[in-house]
Amino acid sequence: MTVYFIGAGPGDPDLITVKGQRLIHRCPVIIYAGSLVPAAVLEGHSAQTVINSAELHLAQIIDAMQLAHQQGLDVARVHSGDPSLYGAIGEQIRYLRELGIPYEIVPGVTAVAASAALLGCELTLPDIAQTVILTRYGDKSPMPAGEQLADLARHRTTLAIHLGVKHLERIVEELRPHYGGDCPIAVVHRATWPDQDWVLDTLDGIVRQVQAKGFRRTALILVGHVLASDGFAESALYRASHAHLYRP
Repeated sequence: MTVYFIGAGPGDPDLITVKGQRLIHRCPVIIYAGSLVPAAVLEGHSAQTVINSAELHLAQIIDAMQLAHQQGLDVARVHSGDPSLYGAIGEQIRYLRELGIPYEIVPGVTAVAASAALLGCELTLPDIAQTVILTRYGDKSPMPAGEQLADLARHRTTLAIHLGVKHLERIVEELRPHYGGDCPIAVVHRATWPDQDWVLDTLDGIVRQVQAKGFRRTALILVGHVLASDGFAESALYRASHAHLYRP
């Protein structure tokens, strides 16, 4: 028996991995994050038991896994995006280890990757940004020392900010001194869902645009000069003068 932590991807059922889909179809027990994972991801399953974890607290989720373990039944624990990022799997894994229950993590497509695809951009460009920082906005849950938004913004590289759209005005004020008011910023709402939408503007103009759209939650913020459509250098990899193992 194994508990499989499966990344369902950002929303579009076609973006789950083949392995993840196969496990959902095969496992006799499914525990899924119903507030974030669309029901279409579970289509085709033959599970005996399907549990929406949005209605449960941690102890109840662990109890369900432990019961499945006692019965020798594999569990598909389905999370949105990639479970290693803001998936709250660490606390579940800690209990599974204590209980001696085997587990495996099946990665998924992240909201960051889905948002970049919708925007039609690359998040790392020569001479502009070779680093992507994934973070969240600390409001009710404080950030660790050295991880305040202003600390990260000093790098002036590509930023992906989760759980921050409600605090967009404050975020813009914290970013502007480091990136400048003309820096591109995108807010992507429910990437790859049927009602997906997004806004691309500058730090100076984004708040007005997002207010007009009415985005309140389930949105990712991307910031950085990589979002501009021109003015960047070409990579060395495909330069005609650049030799390597496969192109001497």
